Amino acid sequence: MVEIFEHQLSPSSWNRFEECPRKYWLSRQRLPRKASMPASLGNVIHNSMEEICNLDFEGREDSEVGWLSKLMKETIDKHWLMEKEIFLNTPRRPSWKPQSIGKAREGLVGALNLLFSKTKYTGKKFSEISIKDWKEIKSIVLSNEESLVSNDGRLIGRLDLLIDDLDEDGNSKGWIVADLKTGKPPNSTLNEKVTRQLLFYRDLLKETKPNHPHVSAEGWYSSNQKIYSTDGDFVLDDAILAWNEMKLTTKPPESTPSEDACGFCEFKAWCPDWWISRDQGKLSDKNTFRDEVVKIIKFDDFSGAARFERQSPVGSEGKLVSSEISFGALIKGRALIQLKDIISSDYDGPVFLGSVRSQGQIIHLGDWSEILPWSPLLKSIR
Repeated sequence: MVEIFEHQLSPSSWNRFEECPRKYWLSRQRLPRKASMPASLGNVIHNSMEEICNLDFEGREDSEVGWLSKLMKETIDKHWLMEKEIFLNTPRRPSWKPQSIGKAREGLVGALNLLFSKTKYTGKKFSEISIKDWKEIKSIVLSNEESLVSNDGRLIGRLDLLIDDLDEDGNSKGWIVADLKTGKPPNSTLNEKVTRQLLFYRDLLKETKPNHPHVSAEGWYSSNQKIYSTDGDFVLDDAILAWNEMKLTTKPPESTPSEDACGFCEFKAWCPDWWISRDQGKLSDKNTFRDEVVKIIKFDDFSGAARFERQSPVGSEGKLVSSEISFGALIKGRALIQLKDIISSDYDGPVFLGSVRSQGQIIHLGDWSEILPWSPLLKSIR
């Protein structure tokens, strides 16, 4: 029986821990998560691809054509609505972008073309794919969205696709671990984190399926419809070493503030260290889009105009004092709703302003921003 541990290592948690141990620690504290359009877009493409690959066409005429394009649209539209409901029910979110459904459809087209490229049907129009063709294409998909767990239960992963790697004569020469990527493709080669993720899936699959043939690993990028192969040494030993360091503690571990680690961190409202680093000049405050910790000085709920006073950190536990630096703000959209909610709750402490746009002496907050109470977390709440 596989032992169940308090924590398990996945490629994403491993990356998060390496970026900043405190970021990883905060991610395990059941804090409100943040939704984003790129993540939702990726979910729609992945879920649509999974459903299409799992459909059973038994009983349909093998000669039937014209069905795939219709099915693709129906599937995308269904998962788009499902993802939209999840997104809108997530308190920390920007506005939903209905126009992005076009990117979702393009992403599914790219994903299916990549699958077709592993068969003799590469380049064939979707309208020309028959049920018989699809059954042959689907036959190379050995596994789809499969959960992987190491024999000792400490390592986990979710495999997008396991593909039968066929030679020119249609004979199997091994397996391909394929990870579908819906984001920006690399300029030339895969970066270190993506490479390690693919090798992690490769090695975890080989551990859980001891009678495997040769296994290779590929990143499938739907946006440019290109496949990036990778190879490398066994990575699970390093993963176990990282797992040992990632055990949760009552107090947060040391942070490692940097532009990369802090730039898109969704837990800043609970972490005083990035603000201390900003105050000390270790992080830039000159970016067009930046974050602030402020006190509300004035606010007009009709116009959305406000004046904030930047707060300066004192000590290492998130305590703040006035910096006597103030600036005006124009607030609209989701950010305006969030600020009104905070004020109506009678909260009168400092607030975190996420992703404000700087323009001279005025900052702007809108659907791309968020406003949260400043609430440093110094003890585990799990």
